[in-house]
Amino acid sequence: VNRGGGPYGLTQWEITLAELLAQQGYATGHFGKWHLGNVEGRYPTNQGFDEWYGIPNSTSVAPWPSLTGFDPAVAPTPHILEGRKGEKTRNVEVYDLKVRRQIDSEITRRAIDFMQQNAKTNKPFFAYIPFTLVHYPTLAHPDFAGKTGYGEFADSLAEMDHRAGQVLDTIKQLGIEDDTLVVFTSDNGPEELLPWRGWAGPWSGSYFTAMEGSLRAPFIVRWPKRVPAGQISNEIVHEVDLFPTFARITGAEPPKDRLIDGVDQTDFLLGKKQKSNREGFPCYVGDVLHAVKWRNWKVHFVWQEYMFDTPQSLPNPRVINLIEDPKERHVGGTLNTWVYHPVNKILADFQASLKTEPPIPVGAPDPYEPKSSRVTP
Repeated sequence: VNRGGGPYGLTQWEITLAELLAQQGYATGHFGKWHLGNVEGRYPTNQGFDEWYGIPNSTSVAPWPSLTGFDPAVAPTPHILEGRKGEKTRNVEVYDLKVRRQIDSEITRRAIDFMQQNAKTNKPFFAYIPFTLVHYPTLAHPDFAGKTGYGEFADSLAEMDHRAGQVLDTIKQLGIEDDTLVVFTSDNGPEELLPWRGWAGPWSGSYFTAMEGSLRAPFIVRWPKRVPAGQISNEIVHEVDLFPTFARITGAEPPKDRLIDGVDQTDFLLGKKQKSNREGFPCYVGDVLHAVKWRNWKVHFVWQEYMFDTPQSLPNPRVINLIEDPKERHVGGTLNTWVYHPVNKILADFQASLKTEPPIPVGAPDPYEPKSSRVTP
C-alpha cells in the first residue's frame, strides 16, 4: 500500500487468492475496501474477481469533500466504484461523510446478492467482504447511531457485528452452512487517535508498530462438521497463510514459479494438529525491521509503541517474554539472549528470500517481470 497518495497497487504478475480460486471454477466477488490498487489495471476485477463494489483506497478520504480548502482540481474527489471482469471500473457516487455512514449496508446487500445468485446455480463462490467498519472516520449507519450509548466507535462495532450476522444468516438460509468456510479477521490492531480509538485488550500499542496491540487481531474460523467448534488457540497464524491453506482445501495448485510467504494451516484449522505450522515472522514498519516474533517471544530492534511516536533504534535488542510480560513493559531480557538464535534464523531465511526475489517496487508498471534467481520447475 502506498501511503503517499500516488498510483500504486498489485502488478498483474501477482497471483491473488481470487485468481487461484477462479481457476478452480469459483465465482469471485469483492465487496468493500480494496486498498491494493487505485488505477485501471489494478482494481479487483484485474486481479481475479468477477465483480466488485467498494472503495479503492482507505475510508480516511471520506472527509475530503467536506473539508474547507479541498480543491478537486488538484486532488481527486473520492468515489465509490464498481466493476465487472472485462469492463472498466466506473464511479458510483461521491464518497463523502454522509455516504460513509451507509456504505457497509450496501456492501453487505451486494455480497448477499452475490451469494444468493451463485447458490441458486450450485456454483462455488469466494466472497471477500472487507467492511469499511471500524476504520476511521468511525461513523455508524443512521440505524445504529447512538444505539449503544458509548459513542461512534461502539455504534460502528455494533453495526459491523450486525452486518457479519446478516452474512451468516444468509449462508444458513441458503442451506450451505456445511459447505461454506467462513473466516472473520482483521489486517491490524486498533487506531490510536481519538475519537476513533479502538481497544487491543491486554496488549499495548497501536497499528503501524511492532507491538502486540498492532499485530494481534481476531481470527475466527467457522466450518460446521469440519472445524471443531469452541476451540481457542494462541498459536501464530499469519494472514498470508490463507493463500496456501485455501489452495489445499479447494484442491488448487499454488504457483511454483515464485516464493510463497504463507504456510499451509489446513490441519491446524481442522483440528488435526494442535500446533500451528508457523513459529514466527519478522515485523517491518515500512522498510525498517522493528521486531521479530518467535513462539511466545519477541525481540525488538526498534522501539515504537504508538504510530505517531518517534521510532528509537535500540543499541541492544530488547527480548520480551510475552507470557510473563504481555504488555511489553520489561526492559530486561538479558538472561534470555538465547532467543537471538531462532530469531536470527527467521531473519536469515527472510533475507535470503529477498535475494531470490527482490521486493516489487511501489508503482512498478505492467507488464512486470521480477528479477528472480528462482528456476521455474
